[in-house]
Amino acid sequence: MLKATLRSFLAHKGRLLLSALAVILSVAFVAGSLIFSDTVSRTFDRLFASTAADVTVTPRETLDETVPSGQTLTLPASLADRLSQVQGVAAARAEVDVEGLTVADENRESVGPTTGAPTIGTAWNPTERSPVELTSGRAPQGDGQVLIDADTADSKDVRIGDRLTVIGQEGSFPVEVVGIVTFTTTNPGAALVFFDTATAQTKLLGDPRGATGISVDAAEGVSDTELKRRVADALGSDADTYELRTADEQAKSDVEQLGGFLDIIKYVMLGFAGVAVLVGVFLIVNTFSMLIAQRTRELGLLRALGADRRQVRRSVLTEALLLGLVGSTLGLAAGIGLAVGLIELMGLMGMNIRANEMVVGWVTPFTAYVVGLGVTFVAAYLPARRAAGVSPMAALADAEIAEIGRPLRMRAVAGSVVGAAGAAALVGCAVSSKTSSAASLLGLGVLLTLVATVIAGPLLVRPVIRVLGGAFPALFGSVGRMSQRNALRNPRRTGATAAALMVGLALVGGMSVASASMTKSFDEQIDKTLGADFVVQNSNFVPFPREVTERIEDTEGVGLVVRSQFVTIAVRMPDGDRVKTTAAGYEPELDEVAHITYAQGDTAAALAAGNLAMDKDFAEDHGVRVGDTLPVAFQGDRRAELRVGALTDQEAAEGFGAQGGIYFGLGTLEKYAPGGQDAAVYVNAASGTGDDDLRAGLEKTLDPYPQVQVRDIADYKDLVHDQIAVLLYLVYALLGLAIIIAVLGVVNTLALSVVERTREIGLLRAIGLARRQLRRMIRLESVVIAVFGAVLGLALGLVWGVCTQQVLALQGMTALAIPWGTMVAVVIGSAVVGVVAALLPALRASRMNVLAAIAHE
Repeated sequence: MLKATLRSFLAHKGRLLLSALAVILSVAFVAGSLIFSDTVSRTFDRLFASTAADVTVTPRETLDETVPSGQTLTLPASLADRLSQVQGVAAARAEVDVEGLTVADENRESVGPTTGAPTIGTAWNPTERSPVELTSGRAPQGDGQVLIDADTADSKDVRIGDRLTVIGQEGSFPVEVVGIVTFTTTNPGAALVFFDTATAQTKLLGDPRGATGISVDAAEGVSDTELKRRVADALGSDADTYELRTADEQAKSDVEQLGGFLDIIKYVMLGFAGVAVLVGVFLIVNTFSMLIAQRTRELGLLRALGADRRQVRRSVLTEALLLGLVGSTLGLAAGIGLAVGLIELMGLMGMNIRANEMVVGWVTPFTAYVVGLGVTFVAAYLPARRAAGVSPMAALADAEIAEIGRPLRMRAVAGSVVGAAGAAALVGCAVSSKTSSAASLLGLGVLLTLVATVIAGPLLVRPVIRVLGGAFPALFGSVGRMSQRNALRNPRRTGATAAALMVGLALVGGMSVASASMTKSFDEQIDKTLGADFVVQNSNFVPFPREVTERIEDTEGVGLVVRSQFVTIAVRMPDGDRVKTTAAGYEPELDEVAHITYAQGDTAAALAAGNLAMDKDFAEDHGVRVGDTLPVAFQGDRRAELRVGALTDQEAAEGFGAQGGIYFGLGTLEKYAPGGQDAAVYVNAASGTGDDDLRAGLEKTLDPYPQVQVRDIADYKDLVHDQIAVLLYLVYALLGLAIIIAVLGVVNTLALSVVERTREIGLLRAIGLARRQLRRMIRLESVVIAVFGAVLGLALGLVWGVCTQQVLALQGMTALAIPWGTMVAVVIGSAVVGVVAALLPALRASRMNVLAAIAHE
């Protein structure tokens, strides 16, 4: 049996190749994502471990910022002198590190990264742990000199002697590049600008006696843990106001901050792997089902020669495991190549990771083979059971087990039960009033309805394809009629083939409806809320210095200017909940630039000193009423008792802003969170000034500030559309992968179907069917199968999308939009996919020798 199995596998290796490709893709994405994330994690572990001081002292952050406020927490630089006297301390240095800078060249173009990584200004304090070394030029001296990292200099064509403008929280100032530093470790993608310490303190912090941290080096023989204890003892009662970390703790903290970015990449890759696995299962099931149907006589002979059911089942599963073994091995190799490609891509984005330091831990190949072998084993199990059911008499009767005539009653029952459960979950999602429960029911409903559609898919083949292919006989005559009947011949096979495409298109249909609804909701909310002629914001929403606002106020044609800032707060609610959220601060003229609907109170009450406003639904959930006083904690452990002055009824407070929709007067914010920068400035034109003239004036004024954008309502909508499009691009990428595997499935089905119908094709050719007609028949069969999968997928996706919109409605996104143009385009694209998938099988069928085909058994 083992010899027979191996010979059978080698005899059908061509037919199994397409199934192997599905396994390869699945394993490649799993292995590639693990290798890439392990490599990046190991690289940054080394970077942070090699550059962290033995003990680092920083101001304690009482709240993790949810959005950048522009505040920089500081401590006294003199603390370094105090700590240098502690026994066991070899040296202590005051450090200055400030993110969120903008550096512009003489053409007023930003020289910072374009990938979202920050531009960091830091004091030049070279030590043996520094991540960079001075490779050309000299160290900075005075407030007009800086060093810049070599990667930024090369990418932005900056040279020693060039004049730059640095725009920080204290304003802008000119500098000259006097040296270039080169990374000795991995470049994390940020742009680094080095100043002398005095300049960094005065120009970046606005405090000549301040620092952002103290780095402490241990004397020989003193451990980091012991040094941390001694530093804490020396600080005494002040220790509670600082964060003390050893080198290992600091490295771990830095890695955790980077972890979100790495997790996004990892989970996106695993998402691709999941789609590949799911769609690949359909392909493998179909392949083995058809191979077994074609080998009925062979399996019957094995049974007649003495093989029992267990041996036949084991033989088929062994073939599947061999397929999984080959696919997993090739997929692991492809995953290594994919990881190298991702590393190179990160290099283009500024994150220079060395490919020769790539990490392939034991978990990666273990996971790769578990996925590859597991997928093929599970997919081949049912076909293997069917193979074991072949009777010895099948060899004499030349019967097939193509399951053409087997009833679908069990599928109907199972599909109905699972579908009913899925429909109930989706209905529950639609009527739920809580976001968390609605989202859970949505996930359950999506899963169950997908399973139900896969199970019941063959039941829908005959009624749907009769409609989809109903025009074929009239358009293509007998060829069209035969193509339609070929698709109807085996509903199980047609359903399984179409299911691969259905999964991808259901995902796209659902996300397209959700994204279109989000876009429409945002547009409606912007139209309702925004009343300013223009909004000035940083391009990446990082706050900008007060200097920018002052320049705006001095611009000709500017009438009203309303500033806003953001801050992270924690509010203790009457029901005992402590809610951490982002709050906004506005100037008193807010009504002039925004349209706010109040359930109770008004803008004057909301922005009064010591007051705040919040969304009425959020207030009801936590038992808050107008007039209540709430304890509010700000960064730096500053605390306030703020009175609820107003409740808003904006419909979209949750969906379009931070949790709770909390805001207060800018005076209140600056009292408890001083040092913040403006996040947005709302501008109205002066009387007699047109919008076009004002925009031109603002753009001219803001030309020296490349990070700042001037937007009107249309620009604001475009910005939102672009952000939503990022999500859609990911979905479309998943669709592309699903289509690739689905095309492989259709090609495989048609190719095996051509082999199965060799004699039939020979007879058709013998009675006068031309080569062109034969190719057309196979192409039409492929098209109707692909369109059937598209119709099922889009119908399912439409239901998912509508239910998703109901969940979004609980967050204020109440508009429902269905992108019919996208739906029609997907159906047309599916027909094209069907034509492409049929090209090779149709060509092969048309080239068959007629007499050899008739004689084929």
